[in-house]
Amino acid sequence: MTDSALVLVANAGDGSISVFRFENERMTRLAVTEGLTGCSTFAVDAERDLVYAGVKGSIEGEPAGILTLALDRETGRLERRSRLDLPDGGMNYLALTRDGAGLLGAAYSGGYGISCRVDEGVVGEPVSRVEFRNLHAVLPSTDGRFAYFVSLGDDLVAQYAIDDDLALVPLNPETVAAPKGSGPRHLVLNAAQDAVYVLTEFSGEVLHYARDTSAGTLRLVGSAPAFDPSKNLTHSTFGADPMAGHLIWGADLHFGAGERYLWATERTESTLAAVAVGEDGSVSAATRFTVTEPQPRGFALSPDGRFLVAAGERSTTVSLYEVDGDALDLLEQVETGRGANWVRFA
Repeated sequence: MTDSALVLVANAGDGSISVFRFENERMTRLAVTEGLTGCSTFAVDAERDLVYAGVKGSIEGEPAGILTLALDRETGRLERRSRLDLPDGGMNYLALTRDGAGLLGAAYSGGYGISCRVDEGVVGEPVSRVEFRNLHAVLPSTDGRFAYFVSLGDDLVAQYAIDDDLALVPLNPETVAAPKGSGPRHLVLNAAQDAVYVLTEFSGEVLHYARDTSAGTLRLVGSAPAFDPSKNLTHSTFGADPMAGHLIWGADLHFGAGERYLWATERTESTLAAVAVGEDGSVSAATRFTVTEPQPRGFALSPDGRFLVAAGERSTTVSLYEVDGDALDLLEQVETGRGANWVRFA
């Protein structure tokens, strides 16, 4: 990666995004942009220095929406450009596709997913909509031809082709099951695009789906746990209080350098762990666990995989680590804001 990069952190409790300069293995906070009520997801178009942020209504009667923000890389400030209202509920995940010409979103409380065209940073009205219970994340294939939504409430991955107009066209079959009661939450695709990995919230597993690179369809072929077995956590269920019941509470998932590991967070014991990925794409149970920021909902790795930044929902700081295989070396903690829950390098 370059000698100087930016790290963006959404602080849902404060309704803000912090922007940090990352250089010489240190993070320096440049600016905090406020007025982003309930911001808990954003997508970065680094080529155009644009940030698409999911927000809640900031005044009575105002719906949730997606804000387009222009990023000043020198000052770290974010300037509002446009807004798309979402009267049926705000986004929990946003992902760009087609080199920034399209935006995909998943709404947990609203139970719907959308695809939108993007024209010079302006997000248009949805051209397509799908509905499943508690949709939590969505990602496109690298070529922009397919999209995958995970439904925590229905225990499935929904799979679609994306047509020339950004509309979502169901594949056959439209959905692929996850283990019953597992609560699929976040997902990643590998560089070869022949595998999709999903982290579950209630069982704390990384699910391995083989992907047909031509047809785009998925097939569940394996899984591995990503939580600390020494902590005696037990399987969670929808609506349960994980902290009160000492239950598994999986959250975020990202590839490490060379795709040798899949990093995952578990929030009850506040751990980061790396699930090993074999040459055949299979996954093996995590064996090393690092206690990190309290209730770590979101984190990100630098493009070269050498560094990891983790945020905690019950903390006002983020932690910067150097990555060595499946081990983490804490370099520093820096102030960000309340309820930090989303991290991206830009």
